Amino acid sequence: MKKKFLYRVAAIGTSAIILAGSVAMLAGCTTSNYPEVTITYSFNGEDYAVNYRLSRVDAPKTVQHFIELADAGFYDGLVVHDYQSYTMCSGGYRLEDGELVEVDYLSEVQRLEEEQGIEFTQSVWADEARTIPLYSVYGEFSANGVENENGKEYVHAQGALVMYYTDKGSGNEQVWVERADGGADNDGEAYQQLSYGYNSTTSLFYTFTGESRTSSDSIYCVIGMATNYSEAMTNGLLAAISEYEDTLDEEETFTETQTAVSLNQYDYFRSVQTAGLTADFETPVLMPIIIKSVEVTKY
Repeated sequence: MKKKFLYRVAAIGTSAIILAGSVAMLAGCTTSNYPEVTITYSFNGEDYAVNYRLSRVDAPKTVQHFIELADAGFYDGLVVHDYQSYTMCSGGYRLEDGELVEVDYLSEVQRLEEEQGIEFTQSVWADEARTIPLYSVYGEFSANGVENENGKEYVHAQGALVMYYTDKGSGNEQVWVERADGGADNDGEAYQQLSYGYNSTTSLFYTFTGESRTSSDSIYCVIGMATNYSEAMTNGLLAAISEYEDTLDEEETFTETQTAVSLNQYDYFRSVQTAGLTADFETPVLMPIIIKSVEVTKY
């Protein structure tokens, strides 16, 4: 089998943002319009630190959610589970003996709350009384009724950091959400009952490495943009992957197809757990891409 060569062109993305937080972020103190995070990928014995600026203008709830997961150390040690020609997907799987193992998301975040004495900000609940938090995020994109009259600061372009959700099937599960606009676009009602699908983002994210795919802006939440893409990705991690591919034998490939990987097996809703949904992933196995850390460097 001929080796796969995934070519990506270079680009540097920058933009502006709003975010709540400081060293006492969870207390809700806003100190900067430009929160920043560094995702450090480990590959073949080397580390590659990709810096991102996030946008609370575009997605305040989702940015808060991502930062809280990062601060709690949720992402440390997970892997890139799907490596495509335009995305590097992470945030939900470990690699054990060459096989992907899905993280039990709900149990893990509850464990982190208990062990670290923290409380994750909630915006989605399973019940109207809001007593059953789902630790997921209200989908801040146009397909879910979220419009930004001034346009989005960030869209799908090289270096975009995007949070996404898995397919939830054809069920009709409903959840209660706290709108990011405080109800301004919902007759003043801050809470609203909506379908689960678009309001089910947990921890999954990807870095967009293609040129542009703006049709996805309506269904996925772009939360930030890499500020050192050329240095850390094009001439860093992606170049290292290409060099590694060149060392493989003719019959070897950089990724192995993980076929029919079960989705949502730890979902709160039983109907979603048992829907039998699966996906195929192109997973780096011979030489995994590991999320060494996700560090918030500026709140």
